[in-house]
Amino acid sequence: MGRDGLLIGEISARSGVSRKALRLYETNGILPAPRRTASRYRIYGPDALAVLAFVRQAKRLGFQLKEIKEIVAIRRSGSAPCVHVRRLVERKQTELEKLLSDAKQVRDRLRGVLKDWSSRPRSDAAVCPHIESVNATTPRRTRWKA
Repeated sequence: MGRDGLLIGEISARSGVSRKALRLYETNGILPAPRRTASRYRIYGPDALAVLAFVRQAKRLGFQLKEIKEIVAIRRSGSAPCVHVRRLVERKQTELEKLLSDAKQVRDRLRGVLKDWSSRPRSDAAVCPHIESVNATTPRRTRWKA
């Protein structure tokens, strides 16, 4: 079979990307529609492996498929996507810093709950005094009546 390219199973095995993901990337325009054999098998060109390596690395860095599609489209148009990518990376870094800060605050509160667990009095609590007494900023509600 004189074909110039890789079948979906071959590209899947070489790239580590599932066949389902390959079809998804094709549908979303991340991979160009491959040529087809007379039997309608997909034949991927030589650049597909490089694009898939980029996609896997971008996903590891937290890029969403929509963002990856934008980057690949910029590159396919003949432009370098680096300015666009830098803005995305800066935004992602800011979002991640905020997320980490929020997670550290939650972690510290949870540590406080555990530290004070045995010394916390069994008070009138709507549900659980261990949770309700942590940085209580809202007034306590009336106890549930059974």
